[in-house]
Amino acid sequence: MMHPEQVKELILAGMACEHLALEGDGQHFSALIVSGEFVGKSRVQRQQHVNRILKEKFDSGELHALSFKTLTPEEWSAQRG
Repeated sequence: MMHPEQVKELILAGMACEHLALEGDGQHFSALIVSGEFVGKSRVQRQQHVNRILKEKFDSGELHALSFKTLTPEEWSAQRG
């Protein structure tokens, strides 16, 4: 079982994020990830990028499920109004 802060640290170690909000119960997590690294990438490419960062934890079973939304800084700004 992982603590949300551990998952957050893994993501931040693997990519630059302008904003990262993550919550979870130790097995199931949800995240909002805002990064300039997503610019020009499709939704699938963005998900693949995040999944690559966490692959080891998924493979070991330490991390069971993560649902996430990926946005560029521009998309995030537009969404917040």
